[in-house]
Amino acid sequence: MRRKITNLLVFLLVITIPYACINTQKTTYFNNAADTILVEGTRPSEALIQKKDILSISINSLNQDASAIFNTTNGHIISTSTPTGITTQAAGYLVDGDGFIQLPILGNIKAEGLTKKELKDNITKSITDKRLLVDPIVNIRHMNYEVTVIGEVGHPTVITVPNEKITLLKALGLAGDITIYGRKDNVLLIRDINGAKDVRRINLNSKDFLSSPYYYLMPNDVVYVEANKNKVSSVSRTTALLPVFFSGLSLVIFIIGRYY
Repeated sequence: MRRKITNLLVFLLVITIPYACINTQKTTYFNNAADTILVEGTRPSEALIQKKDILSISINSLNQDASAIFNTTNGHIISTSTPTGITTQAAGYLVDGDGFIQLPILGNIKAEGLTKKELKDNITKSITDKRLLVDPIVNIRHMNYEVTVIGEVGHPTVITVPNEKITLLKALGLAGDITIYGRKDNVLLIRDINGAKDVRRINLNSKDFLSSPYYYLMPNDVVYVEANKNKVSSVSRTTALLPVFFSGLSLVIFIIGRYY
């Protein structure tokens, strides 16, 4: 009888061991990358300003008193939570539903569809043409530059990018990296371009990604790391085998209680 119980326990153990083996080539980055120097073929393109963007705009000149009136209204408050839990607040100009921002004295300025440099040049020209300031200095920054990383990563998160430049690899690092069950060869990138969704599949196993136009992320990009078949199948097997395991365990306990 003891031998039968031992055999039953061994059987239950065997059927609950995951069978799948993970291909190590699919768990590493840039398998085909050799020692070399890659000339940077792609630089982060400047994001186009879109509706609902929040911009920090400062206008200065040698005449500080004359410049002050341009910086009195910067009224849309944005709150940002840091990983440490600290919440910071700053004020900026909201690009409205028609694609405009409203600046003191200058009034409505078209912003949607422009780069920061183009908007800066337009504001500078408007001030100069109206002779409001001499040699104005205009600085513009995105205040809601965020990217989202979800799926099979250590810590799915929304990342605030204060320096307005972030690579996909850095975003994954800040999100705790791709887990052993994540697919590095099929990372999904969703990008909003003028109201349209640009959806791309990215292979991080290939060194070609290093010169890809998607190496750098853009504001409001969403990165989704899909689970591989090993996790899906292991979860399915576990769900299916747990009732069998517990039924067998109950039988063992019953037999032990009856004969001992």
